[in-house]
Amino acid sequence: MSENSTLPASPLPAVVDSPEISFVIPAMDERDTLETLHAQIAEVCTAEHLTHQVVFIDDGSKDDSWEIMRKLAEHNSNCVAIKLRRNFGKAAALSAGFDAAAGKILITMDADLQDDPREIPRFLAKLASGCDVVSGWKRVRHDPWHKVLPSRVFNWLVSRLTGVKLHDHNCGFKAYRREIFDEVKLYGELHRFVPVLAASKGWRVGEIEVEHHARKFGSSKYGVSRLVKGFLDLLTIYFLTTFSGRPLHLIGAAGLGCFALGGLGMFYLSAMWVITRMSASIDDLVLHERAIFYYCILAIIVGAQFLLSGLLAELIVSLSRDRNEPYSISDCVGLESPSTSK
Repeated sequence: MSENSTLPASPLPAVVDSPEISFVIPAMDERDTLETLHAQIAEVCTAEHLTHQVVFIDDGSKDDSWEIMRKLAEHNSNCVAIKLRRNFGKAAALSAGFDAAAGKILITMDADLQDDPREIPRFLAKLASGCDVVSGWKRVRHDPWHKVLPSRVFNWLVSRLTGVKLHDHNCGFKAYRREIFDEVKLYGELHRFVPVLAASKGWRVGEIEVEHHARKFGSSKYGVSRLVKGFLDLLTIYFLTTFSGRPLHLIGAAGLGCFALGGLGMFYLSAMWVITRMSASIDDLVLHERAIFYYCILAIIVGAQFLLSGLLAELIVSLSRDRNEPYSISDCVGLESPSTSK
């Protein structure tokens, strides 16, 4: 298939044979690590007698990562390489990989060799113990302090707000039962919150401590902007897991609060207006000279707008359908051509 060919944005069909495990590995500019990572995974799976599939996703690399992925897929029947047209972000890349994966268990890893494939048997043992999602915990991290400290604060906030108690929500080394992704859809930057989204639907979430290696090649793709995006994503995930099916409960509550404050303020001002005119000893209250009068009017208007917005949100939820896939593929090796219809 040529690089200029266009594929539809429908989910990719999995290969015919169903391996036990599919490794979904998004990568951007990781040319120095791909072959080593592929060999390490094969070594562990062979030792454990596990049938496996490796799905590499090139998320807009500018080096020759794609050429290496392509060669690995061409020379290994259990390897798939997918190239996205540009950098769509990790969530979209993972989504493309999940659509292509054929395994009963999906394991996500970073491509930088900081995740150790020797941890795979421990992930499988934890899944066998009754968990549906197993998240890695990089207790000892080989990252600079300016990445570790904000990450720990972020993890504490996520655990506190969502109720899903994990030490390391940011860890990309995770294992899932593939049925989870029939219900959990990824978009934006929500990949780090899959355990939270899964838990909100009743799936059981566990955690194991994993070894974390220092990066030997390339550089981290995350900067300071990740902190801002992470906080905004946290607000999104809190809303999705708590109020996605009933947005009026959140927006309407804020509206009722504003409406109540404005109404009480207007009731007080109206009562004082009457009292001051009935009593000769008290100066008449002139409403338009009091700032609180305008604040009360504003609160009533804002409250009404919140209530209307909440009702509109409820209408949107009731009419919403599955969104389009958040990625576009320019080339693919190791899969049959996807059909044009879902």
